Amino acid sequence: MNFKMKYRFLAIYLFACFALLPSAFAAKIFIPMDAEGQANHLKAYGIAYQALLENVPVDWLLNYKGGSFGIDQVASIERLCKLRGVTYEVMSDAQYGGILTTIANPDFNGDVIKLEKAPKVAVYTPNSKEPWDDAVTMALTYAEIPYDTLFDDKVLAGKLPEYDWLHLHHEDFTGQYGKFYGAYHNAPWYLKDKEMAEACAKSHGFNKVSQLKLAVAKRIRDFVAGGGYMFAMCSAPDSYDIALAAENTDICDAVFDGDPIAPDYQQKLDFTKCFAFKDFNLITNPYVYQKSDIDNTNYRKVPMSLDYFTLFTFSAKFDPVPTMLCQDHTTTIKGFMGQTTAFRKEVIKSSVLIMAENKAANEARYIHGEYGKGTWTFYSGHDPEDYQHAIYDPVTDLSLHPNSPGYRLILNNVLFPAAKKKPRKT
Repeated sequence: MNFKMKYRFLAIYLFACFALLPSAFAAKIFIPMDAEGQANHLKAYGIAYQALLENVPVDWLLNYKGGSFGIDQVASIERLCKLRGVTYEVMSDAQYGGILTTIANPDFNGDVIKLEKAPKVAVYTPNSKEPWDDAVTMALTYAEIPYDTLFDDKVLAGKLPEYDWLHLHHEDFTGQYGKFYGAYHNAPWYLKDKEMAEACAKSHGFNKVSQLKLAVAKRIRDFVAGGGYMFAMCSAPDSYDIALAAENTDICDAVFDGDPIAPDYQQKLDFTKCFAFKDFNLITNPYVYQKSDIDNTNYRKVPMSLDYFTLFTFSAKFDPVPTMLCQDHTTTIKGFMGQTTAFRKEVIKSSVLIMAENKAANEARYIHGEYGKGTWTFYSGHDPEDYQHAIYDPVTDLSLHPNSPGYRLILNNVLFPAAKKKPRKT
């Protein structure tokens, strides 16, 4: 065999050896999520989601530079980072291994969570609502995470099991049309929403909208019990629990359903049916823009300049679930109001995990729990970048808030179902 032939065989042999050892030359796309290192935190979640759609492995590096992402280097994902203005770095396998070593150190409060499959996302919202009416819809749209919308007809048709993650638009599950009666009962949009809800109830064989909404609430409960992930914001969390508790009584004034409230409605509430709340008192006056004393809006005395809430710090290696849900580049987040601004701690069940609070106001802002095989998360307030959003206010432009810590909490929940679950350490 001449020299050229030997050289050719040697080259083929070496190439084959290196092909069998791809990890020696593997590279990672590292997406930092700290305050200084990331130009667009919200778009970064969309990058991680897109990688999962393309079956590209994603590591969620809990508590490492704000909850960073490690993604196998793929040209399409790297190109997407550039197009969407997401800060990233290409690391060698050795460099990335150094990060994993740091995280594995028992003295470092971090962990590596494998994200396995892009969750299928649904938003429970009526067709009459505009996308900017809901912070979650805006977050998904800005992050470029695909989602489907569904409402009462599809829920009652059994469509929920087709999804992994469900967000509840700030809907009123009690049949009181958001309690907008006092200010807006003559407004065209209010009359239209009422007419549509009554027609939907009738089409499904219900005499009242409250009965329709209760049936929907129970289907959502079954979705969670079967392993679904439910996220609700603003007025949806308290109205949802109120509807479940009031299953066996009438809490709607005649202006809503044509007949009076049951005289013993408060005594007939069954708090065992609620996900999060207990021992609350209902507010049934149709002219009062509140449903119960779950909401702390009228009890808090917090000036706007001092309105902040604080995320709790959890042990990543022992409590990965709340750690995932609390990933952020700051633990102090500017407060924001809503129809339900905050949850009074006195009415939160002891089994509920409080993940963020305004301690001075004795209120919780972000809570989590399990039900059956699934989980739920409730987040108070309407829009993290609009302190006191009102009807007819202009849309929030998230391109002006690409690093919003309040919106990051929403997107943590969207990725949460993708995580490979680890058994809780004891």
